[in-house]
Amino acid sequence: MSLTVRPATLADAPSICALLNAVDVVEIGRADTELHTVETDLAHPDVDLAQDSWLVHEDGDLVAYGILWSDSGAGDIGVDHYVLPGRSRAAGLVLRRIEERAARKAAAAGAEQAVLHLHLNVRPSLDTALLDARGWRTVRRYQVMTRPLSPADRVPEPPAGVTLRNCVADADHRIAHALVEETFAEHFDHHPRTYDQWVADLGDHRDRTLMWIASVEGEGDVAVLLTRDDKESMGWIGNIGVRRAARGRGLAGFLLRHAFARYAARGRDTIGLAVDTRNASGALGLYEAHGMTLHYAIDTWELVVPLSAASARVS
Repeated sequence: MSLTVRPATLADAPSICALLNAVDVVEIGRADTELHTVETDLAHPDVDLAQDSWLVHEDGDLVAYGILWSDSGAGDIGVDHYVLPGRSRAAGLVLRRIEERAARKAAAAGAEQAVLHLHLNVRPSLDTALLDARGWRTVRRYQVMTRPLSPADRVPEPPAGVTLRNCVADADHRIAHALVEETFAEHFDHHPRTYDQWVADLGDHRDRTLMWIASVEGEGDVAVLLTRDDKESMGWIGNIGVRRAARGRGLAGFLLRHAFARYAARGRDTIGLAVDTRNASGALGLYEAHGMTLHYAIDTWELVVPLSAASARVS
């Protein structure tokens, strides 16, 4: 079999989306990737496609794809890697290029090491023996959880003194960003993002009427709920964040029930989210208590490359 490797372009989005959906079918039983998600990733301002992306074709067919970025512009490197089953050689080609480019990117930022994170289904199409052999290790597990919705999910009454407003106004959208940055600051692998970086991550398609800020009388804005309705399979909760001083009052549960009701009213029959199983705030227990159950799990794989030894990783 003849393999060719080249950078991705924006025009490759449909073929990349088809590959990702083929991987979805293998890993979770159905296609779950939207074209606009791929287009947003490829157009991200922090990604130089010529250097930060790779497509591997086997006899003309796309069989593997990789892309990387750095949220902080320092030594942390986010990685996506997708490959069809049984294509270990193609997977290895992408992995090697990812590691080499990550080292160069971190070095250019003045970092002492590159720390790469790759999220994979716990039963991935990628042969994880390749990762083990190159020094990658699992460091975190996330659960993708879902809940069925019905007309019985009604908009809940807010706790006393609490009001909600959406984020249509630019000023409120900026407040939502600030609340996300504050409430997720201590979460694993969170890196501060400017407002413009955050907007780029969200993509142009996000509906601000499905983002809310909760305020408490006498305390101001204390919580944020970000959701999205651009997935065919389900409504999606991206963030529920509550400021430390306002925790323990049921605000997160209220926001969760509000999302259930709003998406049920939109005709959705399912809603989902992803949660770090080691989240210190008890988020996993909250979601389980509200009827959310495991759909599938994702492992975070990590590789730490000391830049003084980066040359030794070229193999």
